[in-house]
Amino acid sequence: MRLRTINFIRLRRVLVLSISLIGVLSFLISGASRAQQPDSRPRTTGVTASATPTPAQPAPTPQSGPGRRIAPQLGEPPPPPVLKPKPTPTPDPTKAEISEGERLTIDTELVTLNVRVIDRNNRPINNISKDEFRVFEDGVPQPVFSFTEEEVPVIYGLAVDTSGSLRPAFDQVINAAKAIINSNKRGDETFLERFISSDKIETVQDFTSSKDALMDGLDTLYIEGGQTAVIDGVYLAAEHVAEYKKGGNDDRRRRALIVVTDGEDRASYYPEADLFRRLREEDVQIYVIGFVNELDAEKGFIRKSPREKAVNLINRIAGETGGRAFFPQSISELPEVANQIVRDLRTQYVISYDPTNKSHDGGYRAIKVTVADAPSRDKRIALTRSGRTAGQGVNATKPAVRPTNNNARQPTPNPTRKSP
Repeated sequence: MRLRTINFIRLRRVLVLSISLIGVLSFLISGASRAQQPDSRPRTTGVTASATPTPAQPAPTPQSGPGRRIAPQLGEPPPPPVLKPKPTPTPDPTKAEISEGERLTIDTELVTLNVRVIDRNNRPINNISKDEFRVFEDGVPQPVFSFTEEEVPVIYGLAVDTSGSLRPAFDQVINAAKAIINSNKRGDETFLERFISSDKIETVQDFTSSKDALMDGLDTLYIEGGQTAVIDGVYLAAEHVAEYKKGGNDDRRRRALIVVTDGEDRASYYPEADLFRRLREEDVQIYVIGFVNELDAEKGFIRKSPREKAVNLINRIAGETGGRAFFPQSISELPEVANQIVRDLRTQYVISYDPTNKSHDGGYRAIKVTVADAPSRDKRIALTRSGRTAGQGVNATKPAVRPTNNNARQPTPNPTRKSP
């Protein structure tokens, strides 16, 4: 009985071992069969977009081995398509005609004036009609071609004197400048200039409509010692405003320059006569905030005091360009000064006239605008630029070179505006 039990146990072990060997063999046979069949599943390599190999980037060669994946490589993108313009047929002058309702554009030499109208208390006056204005050139009445009171975008520069004389009021000057820039509206563009001596006139921020960029530019300004070149700073800034986008579709935009300085010119390359000759060639209104209180008020027997010379220069720059001069007695007046400048820029009339004198002799033409007094109201005063230089119309060409300085300081380098 005991021998039978032992044989039974041995037989069971043999059966279990046989079954296990059969299962292992079956698994190996099926695995080998799968390895011989191609894998029809797409490979995932982490790149979602498939790429078609280009001649410059040959297709990758598959490699065998467990766990290896070859990522496809994208070749250089094809060049962008170029839109070819449609050929314009050459017009036949013998067949030229003007159809009914077609607009005919006539090339003319219009003179555009930005006119500010105020009362005796320097308050702006609005709602004046075209018929109430009179334009005179060299005393001769001029036919008004167009007139508008609409608000147009403004192109203006902000030129800040960063010499040591502005140090006491510098923080307030920056705040006033920021208030002016914050008033910018859609379409306005502004550029920032800092000036000290003739070799330190720099564009801090070129024309932009971004208030953030302009604010950042103001925050980079700092006081620096040097011989102040007010005339050079105004000359280059006004030139930059006048030339920006000139001749394009933005000619209707108002052009202005706001200058902050003490007005004491010590070492400019350009003489004063060259400055005003240049200003007469361009329609750029200049507003000047003059801090003259710290200048010496004592004058000699044959010379004006530094303060008097500064006041005269500032008043002439503003007056001849149809702008305005401000002489704040304290820094607390700066916010109101900024508000008045903004208001003046927004409340003006734009008058264009076709001059009766067609001569291109380069001579000076005095301009005067008057406005009729309204019944039972204060006298109305029209302010605009005092004149123009003939030959600056559509068909005229400007001098190829700048005016040169013929005085004793000829070796002084010609001041140029430096880009940031």
